[in-house]
Amino acid sequence: MDLSDLRIFTAVVREGGVTRAAERLNRVQSNVTTRVRQLEDRLQTKLFDRQGKRLILTPSGRVLLDYAERLLALASEAEAALHDDNPRGLFRLGSMESTAAVRLPEPLSVYTDRFPNVVLEMRTGNPTQLATALLAGHIDAALVAEPIAEAKFDWIVAFEEETVIVTSQDHPPINEKTDAPRAMIVFEHGCPHRRRLEEWYAQRKDLPERTIELGSYHAMLGCVLTGMGAALVPHSVISTFPESKRLRVTRLPEGQNKLRTLMIWPKGVKSPKVDALRQVLQETC
Repeated sequence: MDLSDLRIFTAVVREGGVTRAAERLNRVQSNVTTRVRQLEDRLQTKLFDRQGKRLILTPSGRVLLDYAERLLALASEAEAALHDDNPRGLFRLGSMESTAAVRLPEPLSVYTDRFPNVVLEMRTGNPTQLATALLAGHIDAALVAEPIAEAKFDWIVAFEEETVIVTSQDHPPINEKTDAPRAMIVFEHGCPHRRRLEEWYAQRKDLPERTIELGSYHAMLGCVLTGMGAALVPHSVISTFPESKRLRVTRLPEGQNKLRTLMIWPKGVKSPKVDALRQVLQETC
């Protein structure tokens, strides 16, 4: 059963017969009659009772008419949406956790106010996970830290983060003479902040005795507060932690202290929803 069959069927119902339906559809009468009979054969049910020249819908025909009208309306809506520059429908956005928690509330509030016909759905993960989900078509765009595979994605710079090392206040100030913290508190592999902290240890020709993997920045900062080790986080995250005054913040040297967050989407793909978010980010950030 295809849409052209349903268009012919509904035309016969609306026009009250095959002759007028054929005129409306610009088809020969025999073609309309054949298509209706083929539809009945395919569905294995009678759609019309034939009373002389009149066609009366059967109970099965009335059931099909309801679905046919809805399917044809939905098809028309889909065609219109493809040529509509106004953002609408489900927008599946991926983001790193820190970005979702700290950076996105304001621009997404502007976005939802400006484009009420868009339904936002958020998914968090590390850049590797989000890039994989984007290429698989599970999300429409993502906010990730660089680097990215530029051959696969279009992108803009959304935010620039200052990354800092945090320890408890009891830990001695970190300098060239101070031993590096014995434990490294990080996200799982694929996190850009973990990679940056691992590079920092390597530059000092040092290795942590332990690596503790956690799933949220507040959990990491809580463990840092107890003296379990050091973490590297965006400086913007610290202000969201209730006990931030009890943390010691160590800034990294120039050239090592910045990490850009990019908004990425599949290469060459045009989407009003993605374009609208790109515009909002450029206005608000």
